Order: sequence, then C-alpha cells, then structure tokens
Amino acid sequence: MKENLPESLKKLIGVVEEKFADDPEMVQLFITCFTNTLDTTVKKMPDGTTHVITGDIPAMWLRDSVAQLRPYLIAAAQDSEIADLLVGLSKRQFFFINHDPYANAFNQEANGNHWAPEDIGMSDWIWERKYEIDSLCYPVQFAYLIWKNTGRTDHFDENFVNGIRTILNVWKTEQYHEEKSEYRFERKGGYFLDTLSREGKGALVKSGVGLIWSAFRPSDDACVYGYLIPSNMFATVVLGYVETIAKEILKDEELAKEAAQMKKEIHDAIETIGIVSSWYYGKIYAYETDGYGQYLLMDDANVPSLLAMDYLGYEATDREVVESTRKFILSNGNPYYFEGEKAKGIGSPHTYVNYIWHIALAIQGLTSKTREEKLEILKTMKATDGGKGMMHEGFDVNDPTKYTREWFSWPNALFCELMLDYCGIRVKK
Repeated sequence: MKENLPESLKKLIGVVEEKFADDPEMVQLFITCFTNTLDTTVKKMPDGTTHVITGDIPAMWLRDSVAQLRPYLIAAAQDSEIADLLVGLSKRQFFFINHDPYANAFNQEANGNHWAPEDIGMSDWIWERKYEIDSLCYPVQFAYLIWKNTGRTDHFDENFVNGIRTILNVWKTEQYHEEKSEYRFERKGGYFLDTLSREGKGALVKSGVGLIWSAFRPSDDACVYGYLIPSNMFATVVLGYVETIAKEILKDEELAKEAAQMKKEIHDAIETIGIVSSWYYGKIYAYETDGYGQYLLMDDANVPSLLAMDYLGYEATDREVVESTRKFILSNGNPYYFEGEKAKGIGSPHTYVNYIWHIALAIQGLTSKTREEKLEILKTMKATDGGKGMMHEGFDVNDPTKYTREWFSWPNALFCELMLDYCGIRVKK
C-alpha cells in the first residue's frame, strides 16, 4: 500500500517511522489510518470537485469532510494533486452551502436519498437537514487553511463569496431565532435528541444577546439550550478568517467590517453569559445556555467542544477560565467523562454510558502542553483500536472490542494529526 502513495505522503510516513522506530505497531496504525481516508472516502467528481463520505454512512457531512482531509493540508504544500483535491472539496462545500445552509449532510448526486425521508425542507441533494453552526464554520476554516498551507486562492471565487454572505445572513437571523427564523426540524417516532421541541422550533432562547442559535450539536444531537458555546467559539474564529480573507484577497472592506463586528458581538456574549461560577472549579465555560440564565455544564466528544477551544483557535479573555474549564471537563464533574480499566476520557450522550471517543482523546492530546501526555494518549489510542487497526467512534472503557461504527474516518484523521503533531509537524494556521 505504501509503495503506491504520493511522495508527499511517503515523506510524512518516513518521519513517523523514524520517530517511532521502536514501535512498529504504532507506525502501522498510522499508515493504515493515514491512507484509509484517501483510499475509501474520497472521490473526484466530473466537475473537478471532491466528494468525501464520512465512512459507513454514504453521505458527505460538511463538518466531517473537513476533519477527514485536514492532515493532508501538510502534504498539499508540496503536492499539487493533493492540493487540487482539497480545493475541489472546498468548492463542493460552498456549492452545498449555497444550495441550503441549514443542511448538514449531502448526497454525491441529486438522487433523493435521505437519512429520514419524512423530514421537511428536503431536496434531492440533501441527506439530512439538521442546522448546526459548526457545519458552516468548518468549510470557512478549511478554505482559509488551504490558502495558508498551499498559497492557493482559486477557491475564493464567486461561489465562495456568495457562500460567505449566505453564512453571515443565516447567523444574523439565528441571533434572533425566536422572532426571525423560519427553520424547523421535527422527526417523528425517534430518540428525543433527534428532533426539536415546540413543533420543530426548539427550546426557547432569549434573542439579541449576541450568540447564534444552533438546533443541533456536532454530534447531530439536539441542543438542550439553543446557544451552544463551543460552536459560538468556533464562529468567532472563522469570522476572523473571513475578515482576513476579505481584506487581503477579496479587497472587500465592507465584508471585513461586517465579519469583525459579528465576531466581537459573539465573543463579548461568550465572555459574559457563557461563563458561570462553579463552587468547586471556579469560573468555567458552560456547554450550552439559553440567555435567560439556564445553562448546561458538560462537554461532548464531538468537535467543536470546550476541550477543543485552543485547537480551534478561540481567543479567551481570561486563561484561568480556560484552564478551570479543562479541569472540569476532564473530571467526573463532567457527566460524560468516563474512567475504566483500559482508558479514560470524554464520551457523548450520542453513545452509551462508559463509552469514550477517540476523537476526544486526540483533541486532549492536541491541546496538551506536554509531549509526555501526547505520547500516553497515542499509546491509549493504539491499545483501544479493538483489534481492527483503525479508530472508532465510541468504545467501552473496560473492553475496547465493544465499539460503535466500524468505519469512521474522522477519528482516523485526528489520530494521524496527533501523531504528526508529536513529531513536530503541524498544519499552518
């Protein structure tokens, strides 16, 4: 398999082989995970765009597709063919955003396939129409990172500009969800986190507080309170990217000003109503709030998460709040933190009790300040692959052979990113 790879990927594998010469199993796990995404999930389309399925579900998530291809940004700096694939994905993402910015997952063709055919507002392109802030954040982040890592700007075309304006319009609307939004989502006869209350409108939030409402989390589970703090954090980061792109590439001062203003509104709101006082941990970020004073203290394995705020690039006002939040979410204070005989870490209400996620382990490693912790997490990930030679969604902390999702490309990519990070190789931001 390695012999048929592009030279750019062989070079990266070579660095890993050198750094982990005493651990051939770790090297083989990296090679398998690193090559699996390109081999099994990526398809170049006749129009030059790139379609990327998430794994064992035959659809492309805006979020997952970015996360899956992110490690290849490093190789794309010296490999024009890989760069073409990444640019092709970016163009396809913005085509989908312009088609429907409230959808989270799309089909390879306009074939009418749907996760749930009875969902409202569907088109033949749409696999699922769950509105999530992060589904609009990730494509902006990816477009920016392509530019920073390859120098390419050809994806900043009219389709991209229209997509950015669409995103800003959606977010402005969803800052006043109660009064202005027409988005609804109801799914009959299923799990309560798979639908929205109040005939599809979702739980009541206070409008005009500066935060953006999100129907669903990056797990595709419904929010309990509509202001999802990690996703709003991510929105401030990508609005900064929009401001930079607008100034340096598009030469559009009006767009840059609009993005900067929205970034400030959201950031100010996060740093006020998004922070709560815990008697044990001190001031920490809430996971969700409603603007009225109700909030949820937890973290979820899926990214954006509170654990991932530094990884995503969120600029907190007070680093003590960041550190206190990290202590909280990596403790039994977080209802989705689990410890067992084989591993400990963050899971999700999306999966079983005592199941933690490889995604969260990788993010913990990528945000760790020490190489020792990064290495320990890599060893834990290797030891909990369930004997399959790849990462999974969730796994039992006492028995890693019990896991969810046989084929899930996102955690494979994050494992590879952590391996490269440990070797001193990182995506340019």
